[in-house]
Amino acid sequence: MNTHVIIIAEAGVNHNGDIGTARKMIEIAASSGADFIKFQTFKTEKLVTATAQKASYQEIQTGVQGSQFAMLKKLELDEQAHQDLIAHALKHGIRMISTPFDEDSAEMLNRLNVELFKVGSGDLTNILLLRQLARFGKPIILSTGMAEMEEIGKAIGIIEQAGLSRSMITVLHANTDYPTPYTDVNLRAMQTIATEFGVKVGYSDHTDGIEVPVAAVALGAGVIEKHFTLDRNMEGPDHKASLEPDGLRAMVQSIRHIEQALGSSKKEPSAGERKNMAAARKSIVAACPIRKGEPFTPENLTVKRPGTGISPLQWDNIIGTFAARDYLSDELI
Repeated sequence: MNTHVIIIAEAGVNHNGDIGTARKMIEIAASSGADFIKFQTFKTEKLVTATAQKASYQEIQTGVQGSQFAMLKKLELDEQAHQDLIAHALKHGIRMISTPFDEDSAEMLNRLNVELFKVGSGDLTNILLLRQLARFGKPIILSTGMAEMEEIGKAIGIIEQAGLSRSMITVLHANTDYPTPYTDVNLRAMQTIATEFGVKVGYSDHTDGIEVPVAAVALGAGVIEKHFTLDRNMEGPDHKASLEPDGLRAMVQSIRHIEQALGSSKKEPSAGERKNMAAARKSIVAACPIRKGEPFTPENLTVKRPGTGISPLQWDNIIGTFAARDYLSDELI
């Protein structure tokens, strides 16, 4: 049975604080076939200190050094905007979720009845937020960029101790570098997380292109998250590490193909193969004319197509027996 991979189209803050852009991103995510569109919810004053410096990738992408505060303040979405976007998503047949970065934002999202919570990599160690989200009793998707295995285990333990079952936790392998070099992806770590902690796993991708998330699905990811934007040339911290609409559609389509291709763990001929078995397989045939009563030998038998006669697997059982009738050359035994 095929497993449906959950695809999260990560709008993040690529709306640049503009509600119209955010609506357009919802429409694109819906038309691409993604399951969820995800934004980021925060109150800047609750998220960073006034002097917190930008990450190096943010300085590179924005071309401006300095504090995160001014950059993030422009990217906030208030509660009314969230209500508007949730309704717009429902109208277009896609579900909206968001990553809360502070406790007030988490409360707001829960009040707006989001169906699950995504924890960003930066909050893997935020015990207060983890406990709060667990108490809401909704599924949690936990990103693990920058994390050691011990930290992942502690985060899972904190969530469980706060009352949420491990079965409701999905852990995403991730690398918090934008864009992530292929040499740093380490996709096999996703499988290690699954084995070590007995959780559902997925992958949050920050590489260029779509190859790595597609490969993650082949390795067992049940959730894929990927940033997208309307235009990589837009001003903002995450655009250049995001897919444009055509790339998002291509990724979703490729993942859906891999879902189908994974199939089951049972090895057996497919319906399409069964139609070709007679033409492709071989049978034991007479290598030359054989008279009734003659013994079958390696010299007077061979194997050729079609596969409608005795299987070559029976060769050893046929050699040494006697022909019950005359056979022409190339005639199936």
